[in-house]
Amino acid sequence: MKLSNRLVAFVTLVVFSAMLVLFIGGTLTFRYLGEASLENSLARMVTVVDEELADPEGIKNAAIWLPRVLRAADVLSFEVVSDAGVLFHYQQTQIVAQPSVFQAEYSLVRNPGVTIKIEAAHAFSHSTYALGPMSATSLAILIIAIGMTFGIRWLRQQLHGSELLETRGRMILAGRMDIVKKGSEEEWPGTASLALDQVIAELQDARQERSRFDTFIRTHTFLDQLTGAANRVLFDSRLSALLREPDAQGAVIRIKIADDDQWEDEDPNADQFVKEVAMVISNFAQREIDAVFSRYFPFEFALLLPNPSQVEVSTLINQLLKNLDRLDTPAEIDRDNWCHIGVSYGFSGEPAMRVMDEAAMARKSAELQGANSWFAFRKDIQLGEHKGNVRWRTLFDTIFANNAVIVYEQPVHRGNTLLHHEWLARVKDENGVLVKASRFVPVLREIGYLPRLDKLMLIKAIDALQHGDKAISVNVSVSSLIDKGFYRWLSHQLLALPRHDVARLSIEITEGSAVASLDGLRLFAKLLRGLGGQLVIDHAGRTVVSTHYIKELNPSMIKLHRSLIKDIHQRSENQLFIRSMIGSCADSETQLVAVGVETEKEWQCLQRLGIAIGQGRFFGAELRRK
Repeated sequence: MKLSNRLVAFVTLVVFSAMLVLFIGGTLTFRYLGEASLENSLARMVTVVDEELADPEGIKNAAIWLPRVLRAADVLSFEVVSDAGVLFHYQQTQIVAQPSVFQAEYSLVRNPGVTIKIEAAHAFSHSTYALGPMSATSLAILIIAIGMTFGIRWLRQQLHGSELLETRGRMILAGRMDIVKKGSEEEWPGTASLALDQVIAELQDARQERSRFDTFIRTHTFLDQLTGAANRVLFDSRLSALLREPDAQGAVIRIKIADDDQWEDEDPNADQFVKEVAMVISNFAQREIDAVFSRYFPFEFALLLPNPSQVEVSTLINQLLKNLDRLDTPAEIDRDNWCHIGVSYGFSGEPAMRVMDEAAMARKSAELQGANSWFAFRKDIQLGEHKGNVRWRTLFDTIFANNAVIVYEQPVHRGNTLLHHEWLARVKDENGVLVKASRFVPVLREIGYLPRLDKLMLIKAIDALQHGDKAISVNVSVSSLIDKGFYRWLSHQLLALPRHDVARLSIEITEGSAVASLDGLRLFAKLLRGLGGQLVIDHAGRTVVSTHYIKELNPSMIKLHRSLIKDIHQRSENQLFIRSMIGSCADSETQLVAVGVETEKEWQCLQRLGIAIGQGRFFGAELRRK
């Protein structure tokens, strides 16, 4: 209840209570005065009768005039009693129902032994409300009502500023501080409003400073300061994480642009040329899904392509060489012999350092050719066959028509408590080989089939929830969620679902896509929270981005990328990153989840850092849903 409403209710109650007390007191006073007046009148009448009875003929004369006097005085019963018996008795012939009767008994002074018993109506028993006699009281009540009305209006006006201040406080407590960061001039007390403005401004500045500091930590931990690309630490971590995934494969490309001895120390031309080369390579890396671009050494770059085909790798390198050849090279290097590229292919289970060494040997082979060229390390195992868009389209047309998407699930635990199962999509190709989502999702995005996959997975999840399954988390692409048609369809599905079922549904989106499409996701995040569902951000830390999206989207969980978790107990830089993420979530209800936990040492280190929720083979392997 608002402050003004509470005060108005209190004032009204006090006024009405005072009026009620005054009314009751006045009524009792009138009753007392009436009884006192009646008693005095009857006493005087008894005195007259006592004087008459002193005369021997008085009793006879009283029988003539006394009934008239008694009737005029509204006496109901009058009886004179002596030791010899009843001397006189009067009873009113018209009996009128009386609410109450005044009774009195008097002993006569001049006639000892004689007693008079009287019953009379109260003085105001026949009184009724009349405008004239009660006009003063009615006018007083009217004046009080009008005065109270104007008083309440004035009180509301005076308390309007306090209500504004209270409303602002409620908005802050509801987490909507950005809307009310500046108070109205009408807020009262003014000093409290100004103090709140100052505190909010300082808090926002502190949050921005902390966000900048967290970003600074992550940037200096995982990014190269000259080019903005990933550094060697992040690249090695991502490569190791990729090779630990089952059925994973990738291509490592090492690009060396010159020898260190070709440059003078602190040569400004060298830094500028390195940035130009990094810009060209970065543009190519951005075309590939989940590619990692790194400045591995001062004059050497590395590029990791997850799940490519040999045709795609060779096409990319040839185009890259053509674009690099267009750059203006400094005079210190030979224009025709400055860029050498080595390629190696890594597969699940291989050591990351072996793959990097193979790429280095391939690069040295390219250097021996004496020209700008590239060379691939020859291995017995080759990358998977390249499927064109037409073949992928035909394959998924069949899969969607037959509802042939295979669902695997992996548990997410907080201690011994199961929070939910994350659903992972798999399909079988024409040869019956199981293909992971990381292989086909980039292609589906390219051919426009990704919303169909997202819709199919959500339909399966909603059906499972309606049949009593435990909590489920489904990966959905951000491009689908910001599509108006898909958003309308999903909102109808969620609105039709009982609230307790929506509460067991989590929708996961990738961190990089969420940051890139933050404006478009706000509406969906608000809808999902309003219906009781959970929004989960996954792949956090795969790229270095600002964490301001935590405040904007308010996700229930953030899943750290598995590359951060691998051997976390041996990597202080990854521990620093996780501490930074924990600090970013400190003022929110968002919880961090460690994905890819495989050993007890990793989990113990994560617990020491403050992570309580885990996912990975340490808690349970990915199993096909029955």
